[in-house]
Amino acid sequence: MSGEADEIRGSSETIRDGGDGIRGTALGSAPVPLSVLDLVTVGAGHTASGAVRTAVELARTAERRGFHRYWVAEHHSMPGVASSSPAVLLAHLAAHTGRIRLGSGGVMLPNHAPLVIAEQFGTLEAMAPGRIDLGLGRAPGTDGATAAALRRGRHHESGEEFPQQLAELTRFLDDSFPDGHPYAGIHAVPGPVQATSPGGVQSAHRPPLWLLGSSGFSARLAGSLGLPFAFAHHFSAAHTLPALDLYRASFRPSETLAEPYALIGVAALAAEEEREARRQVMTGALSMVRLRTGRPGLVPTPEEAEAYPFQEAERRFVDSWLGNVVHGTPDAVRQGLDDLAKRTGADELMITANAHGGAARLRSYELIADAYGLPA
Repeated sequence: MSGEADEIRGSSETIRDGGDGIRGTALGSAPVPLSVLDLVTVGAGHTASGAVRTAVELARTAERRGFHRYWVAEHHSMPGVASSSPAVLLAHLAAHTGRIRLGSGGVMLPNHAPLVIAEQFGTLEAMAPGRIDLGLGRAPGTDGATAAALRRGRHHESGEEFPQQLAELTRFLDDSFPDGHPYAGIHAVPGPVQATSPGGVQSAHRPPLWLLGSSGFSARLAGSLGLPFAFAHHFSAAHTLPALDLYRASFRPSETLAEPYALIGVAALAAEEEREARRQVMTGALSMVRLRTGRPGLVPTPEEAEAYPFQEAERRFVDSWLGNVVHGTPDAVRQGLDDLAKRTGADELMITANAHGGAARLRSYELIADAYGLPA
């Protein structure tokens, strides 16, 4: 891995954000910057078009209330998740926002040719200069059969090739393949090559790279490369502290960061009353039960979740899963987020809301913003 790490580090000279594109500012009484992770969920009785409209409204709400960034995640073959094409969604969101950072949380690199990702995110950077994040994961974001369908002609590729794929993607983003390399004459456009063409005035800036993970592999790689790291606490809470410790211990200063910067994804939902918050998060709990048992579907209604006859093993899973979902009244959610930030030392909290309908999710972010005194 060290060879690929040196190659990636050596080709990152165009990233000189000085922290402004990575490090956020904690507003109000929030302990750290707050951000949003959106799966663009589709509830029973709703449409994908409605889910996308909710995503636009949520991104605009997050921008208005002072959340630092808004990310969408790549998932496939899941009826209740409409975020299979992050670049397409981000282009739409960029057209409806003006300041908030937008990004992928993440693009699953083994599913795609690195050149395609470089072109997509170079285009996004041209659409929303200085506002785009490129978060990368090494999981498929789906089951094995769907992953094989996504990677037709590239079935041999897996997460184990991730460092090499990352090195290639970075070279395309920076237009920095050395002379003699088979790809030296290939350029990701929009991109830095336009600045070296006659009359070229293309900005050398490109989206900051983030590594995402739910275990130690990406934590160690992100640290060795001096890249920011995002950990999926919302579905891998048992591994959060070990992964963050490994990231910090592995960290080497780079052109990107002088010090480690880690955010964690956290499932959180606030409502005026604790009972209503519980009703809403149970829809996400039932969705997870169905996903884990090979029955993915639309996000059920609160009424369906209340009436569902959970088996004993399912109930144990739900109890464990809900133990890592911060939910309740706004004050209770604020306390839970404060405790989590203190316990993990995370530099940023990225909140994802689990609920059936867009109204409950939008209301939750408003209530959390109010609880912290974020700008109205």
